[in-house]
Order: sequence, then structure tokens, then C-alpha cells
Amino acid sequence: MDSVILRNASSFYITTPIFYVNDVPHIGHAYTEVAADVLVRWHRQAGEDVWLLAGTDEHGQKILRTAAAQRLSPAEWTDRLVHDSWRPLLEALRISADDFIRTTEDRHKVVVIAFLTLLREKGLVYEGTYEGFYCVGCEEYKQESDIIAGTGAFAGQVLCPVHARSVDVVNEKNYFFKMSAFQDRLLEMLADEEFLRPAAVRNEILAFVGSGLKDISITRSSFDWGVEVPWEPGHVVYVWFDALLNYISGIGWGSDVEEFDRRWPDVHIIGKDIARLHAVLWPAMLMAADLPVPKRIVAHGWLLVNGEKMSKSNATGIGPEQIVKAFGIDAFRYYFVRSIVFGQDGSFSWDDIHRRYNADLANGLGNLVSRTIAMITKYRAGIVPEAAAPTAAEDEVRHTITQARANASAAIDRFALSEALGQVWTIVERLNSYITEQTPWSLARDEAQAHRLDTVLNTVAEGLRELAVLLRPFLPDTAQAIWAGLGAEAVCGDLRRSDGGEGRGRRQPPEGCRHRRRAAALPPHRAGGGDRHRGGTDARLSLTAEEMIEVARTTAARSARRWTNSSTLSQQRRRARTDAQKDALLAQD
Repeated sequence: MDSVILRNASSFYITTPIFYVNDVPHIGHAYTEVAADVLVRWHRQAGEDVWLLAGTDEHGQKILRTAAAQRLSPAEWTDRLVHDSWRPLLEALRISADDFIRTTEDRHKVVVIAFLTLLREKGLVYEGTYEGFYCVGCEEYKQESDIIAGTGAFAGQVLCPVHARSVDVVNEKNYFFKMSAFQDRLLEMLADEEFLRPAAVRNEILAFVGSGLKDISITRSSFDWGVEVPWEPGHVVYVWFDALLNYISGIGWGSDVEEFDRRWPDVHIIGKDIARLHAVLWPAMLMAADLPVPKRIVAHGWLLVNGEKMSKSNATGIGPEQIVKAFGIDAFRYYFVRSIVFGQDGSFSWDDIHRRYNADLANGLGNLVSRTIAMITKYRAGIVPEAAAPTAAEDEVRHTITQARANASAAIDRFALSEALGQVWTIVERLNSYITEQTPWSLARDEAQAHRLDTVLNTVAEGLRELAVLLRPFLPDTAQAIWAGLGAEAVCGDLRRSDGGEGRGRRQPPEGCRHRRRAAALPPHRAGGGDRHRGGTDARLSLTAEEMIEVARTTAARSARRWTNSSTLSQQRRRARTDAQKDALLAQD
């Protein structure tokens, strides 16, 4: 068949954490966004109705303190960071986010108020006093088991192990959420091995929930930078309770019923250090509102520098702009996706990215593209010839491409991004080997081998075109450059068709396909040397908080009927869809 449908069109909603903007982004933040973007681009090219939400978390005590140190108001500080650093990060890395939400926007704050009010009306919020430990760096309450005793310069202090800094001892009147009421349902949810990955993170969360859940304080009264509690002036909503709600405020919960039902539930891409909040507090909040829990939560590991977790607070944060300036956007994306097994910790070093750039991109892909274009320009005046009778060598190239496409798709379904890119790279390796084996430069010297030379050049050009389609989710700029270099005027094709979306035979390039001389896309690196990002302006609100609360009540009641046992049902639907897709692939092959 001339085309291969990789998956049926469906709605796919994916989120990244809304990052805490107390400082500029480091490459750990960038890695999360790139990983999510690869998934979104792959599903989008496969014909799915995909939506990617990104954004920033701008409330809380840590931001208040940081802004004060800069002699700015918290609003001024967060505005500066968002506009100067966080939005440019997404644009620079070609992150194809459909929306960008800020927790300081009215469209989000009104959802927080409505959601909190709804839970209070259901008897799940009550007044109390919190006395215990709080880490401002994590913006998280800490139990005895979460802290360590200080030594050396910190002797006699109680420390957060994440930051190796002292925690605050808090004693204040707060409002609490009855999280303990959902312990059994959370354990049932976590029993599904597919709900939370990787297994090590899931086991840790299971142990935490199984040890007994406590109710959690969801307001603070010692500072005022946050969403004000509507019935209690002087209290603001706990920053994580506030922030987690972005996943539903960004798709219209309480205001746009059709859009919300179309998108929710979703897939969360997070770092493992915030897994407890996403896999315990957040599902409990959703259960309390009679909403379905997420389809899946996937936690990636830490990026390490000198054996330490990369972070701003311990001075190991490396700015992504430093790497992009040295190697380029697609090299950044390639290195972090290929080098780090998603879900495991990974280490960054300048020597390693330099080595991979030259070996894989410059000498591998770059050499393949440049010599292919050079040979077609030299031997066929820049026009891709038609193929004559294929031999076993061409069949082997075709088999490699077919297998790479199927294997990469299967890896994407498992969130195995490094493996997926490795499968695509087998095409690069096969095409380079094919050129070496077929010696087109020798064929060009023998007029009797003209048809054979045509077949070889056509095979490599066709392989490059299909490679561009499969590379596009990973290396969008490079893929488009390859596609344009092949003479196709349209935007790089999609994954639904093996012919790249042009509607032509597998071995036929786009009509009039002509190679163009251009500078090398991936030149050797010497040491020393999006797409649709809409970005959310603060949308005008058509509903008051009171009206939204009423809509929220109706939404919750409908959701309770529609999504009873939602976690189990969503997993059944996902597995059925995956099995059907795999069967379709096998049938096509």
C-alpha cells in the first residue's frame, strides 16, 4: 500500500508542569518541555487532535521573598521573568505549545476560587491550625520522614534534603483539605501499573499513600501573595493547590463545558521530584470534585551535574541558551532526547554533547544530506531521477524504514523517547551504509550503469524524504530544511502517509523535485565555537466567580455520572486503542 495509517485521529491533551518563576530557566526545565513537545509533534503528525499546555506558577512565599530581594513587587518580578526568560525559552526551542497559562491570570484565579468553594460546599474543607515544617524552596509541607538533621555549619538545624537548607517551622491558622478521605481510592488508582511511570516512582508513591494519608493545609495566612480565599480575608490559597488547577483552568473547566469535555483527562509530563503532589494531592482534588483523574502521569529523572541534581538553588543550573548558542536548537533537542533514557536520571557534560554532535549530527546526518545533494546535483543536474528495477539492496533500505517507523511509534507509545529517536537514526545509518556499498561515484563513470545510478540516487532521496518526516518531531528545523532541500515547496509531510503526505507512490519524489545547493545544516562543531506557540494573553472573562461556581457544580454532577470509576475506564479505552493501532500496523506490514 502507498500509505500507512499509524493511529486513528483522536484527542490527545498533554501538559508540562507550570514552572516556578523565582528565577530564570535551566536545562532541566528545557528538557521537560522538549520531551513533551516531541510527544505532541508525533501525535499531531499522526493526525490526532493534540493540545499542549505550558505555563508558569507565579504565587507563593518563595517568589515573594525573591522579589523583595530584588526590590520589586512580586507582580513586577514575575512579569519580568515570564517575558524576558520563560516565554523566550519556548520560542527558542521550538516548543509547539497551544496555550501558555499564568497563575496570575484572571482566567485561572477564578477557577481556583470556584474549585475551592465547591470543595468547601461538599464538606471537604475545614478550619484548623497547621504546626510543622515547611520548605519554602519546595513550597511544600514536610513530614518528619521528609527532613534530615543538619551537620557541620547546619548543626542543630532541620534541613530539607532537596536543598540542604533549613526549613521553616510554621504555626498558623489554615484551612485543610480532607485528603485522607481518598486514601483507598488513591491506592486503587495506583494499583494500575500504567497510571504512573516509571515503576520506581510509582512504588515510592504507593508506599507513601499506604503509610497513611493526612489532611493537608491548603491556605496560608502569613503572607498575601496568592489567590485570596473568598470567605476568609487574609488567607491565600496554598501555592500547589492553586498551581495544579492550571491543568483544568487552561481548558475551560467551569466556563467552556464542550472544550473541557473534549480535552480532559490528560497526560502529565513531570519531574520525579513533584510526583507526590501530582499523583496524590492532585488526583484527590479531582476525586473530591467528581472529576476523572489523569490518563497517565509520566515522571522523568533528574539532570545531574557533578553528581548533583541540576537546580538554581545549588548553582548547578546551566542556561539552555548557553548550549543553543554553542550548538544550535536542534542539536540541543537531539542531545537531551537521545542521551537520556526518559524516566531515568541523566548527566550532562560539554564533552559529551560535543562528541555526539560531531559523531551523530555532523558526520552522520549532516554528511548523508550533503553528499546526497552533491551527487544528485553533479550526476543528474539537481533533479531526482526515477528509479529503475529495485534489487535486494533497495528492498533492505525499504525494510529498514518500515521497521524504524513501526518501532519508533511503539516506543513513543511507551514514552521511550530515546529509543524512538534511536530507531529513526537507523535510517541514517542504513542510508549511509547503502551509499558506501553501492558506490554511486563508480557507477557514474560507467554509462552502462546509468539506470542503476538512477535507482541508487532515487532510493537515497526517497529515504531522506521519509527520514525528514520521522525526524520532524525531534529536529523540526533540520527536518524542514531537508524537506525543502529536496525541492518540496509544502511543509514537511505527516506520519499518516509513508509518502510524506504528498499522495504519491512510495518511491516517487514530489513532482519536479529538485535538490538545492545550500549551506550545511549541521556543520562540524569546533570547541569554543515553533511552530504554533500562541501564548495566552489574559483572556477576557465572560463569567463572574459566582456564575463559574454554579457552572462548576453542574460540571461536577455531570462528571460524576459520566466518569464513575474513570481511572479504570480510561485505561481500558487506552489499551483498546493501543491494541487496535498495533494490529493495524501489523496488518499493513
